[in-house]
Amino acid sequence: MLVKVETDDGIFGWGESGLSGREKAVAGAIEHYREFLIGRDPMQIGRIWQEVYRSQYFEGGRVLQAAISAIDIALHDIKGKALGVPAYDLLGGKQRDRIPTFASTGDEAEGDVAIERARELRAQGWQAIRFFPIGQNSRDIFEPRESIGPTARMLNKAREALDDDVVLGIDYHHRLSVAEAASFCNKLGRGVLDFLEEPIRDETPEAYESLRTMTDIPFAIGEEFASKWQFLPYIERGIHQFNRLDVCNVGGLTEAMKVAGWSEAHYVDLMPHNPLGPVCTAATIHLAAAAPNFAWLETRAPEAKLGFDNSDFFPVQPRLDGPDYPVSDLPGLGVEVNEEAVKAESFRFWEAPHLKRRDGSVTNW
Repeated sequence: MLVKVETDDGIFGWGESGLSGREKAVAGAIEHYREFLIGRDPMQIGRIWQEVYRSQYFEGGRVLQAAISAIDIALHDIKGKALGVPAYDLLGGKQRDRIPTFASTGDEAEGDVAIERARELRAQGWQAIRFFPIGQNSRDIFEPRESIGPTARMLNKAREALDDDVVLGIDYHHRLSVAEAASFCNKLGRGVLDFLEEPIRDETPEAYESLRTMTDIPFAIGEEFASKWQFLPYIERGIHQFNRLDVCNVGGLTEAMKVAGWSEAHYVDLMPHNPLGPVCTAATIHLAAAAPNFAWLETRAPEAKLGFDNSDFFPVQPRLDGPDYPVSDLPGLGVEVNEEAVKAESFRFWEAPHLKRRDGSVTNW
């Protein structure tokens, strides 16, 4: 979901919202903000963030923060263009010239096929590779206990095939309970995984603390967090090691930099969530360039023909150079959008699979 913010002197900026599947709700929030943002000084990004956050009694939440994120990112694009500097200069300057990424085997690859894709990624230069669990691509039934055994066997085999010098992780997409996640970890050989992403839901930090006592595998979590306050217990209690921060959900670059600094103080590295389009990718590259405590950026490199990097829509956008994104020095975000091509596409509803267990009960997607 793209958001364009225009100024009266002809400069405009692009932002992106990350609340996929509920875009209509975000659009409604942006319409509310539009009513009082017209006429404001776009250079006052921090003040605008505070006003859009604090201008209602029921502040925060994922819908409002997804709207604020898109506006905030667009304002950074505007300010960078107005000053003739890349967005990272607004965040303290560039600390690295290239942004390392991690690539995924794809959620349709399982068993030996996934291991072979990992071999290919390794040969292409990736040092960090993420797997998905057995059954991840189901559109109907997902039974956690039927997934954890085969998935553990796949990962044990993958570690043998790929040696010790590659970082291996898996995204369980918060589909497990604490007990199921503990059982899964216990089925893995020691040193097989370098990170376990989103094994359980995030609403209860105490649940993650309990799981933390049952395994020494580093946790990568936070892509669902919509503010620095949601990160608070995880950072302060030492629950996780990698922040899967999403600039298009957490509150834009303004909030992301606050989380980055807080994380740095607790030796937690950024490992940003990046499943969207080139505006999200560009904004996250600028964050990654400016933050000292950065590990890898998610990329969709092996997933072909999904349309996320469509050159007809985005004639200028970040492009991978091997396993890295070079940091652009173009003003603002460094992304151009073909508005006529975008306007020719009508909105289409998208709904995530509504998964069930075999007994008919609803389970997490």
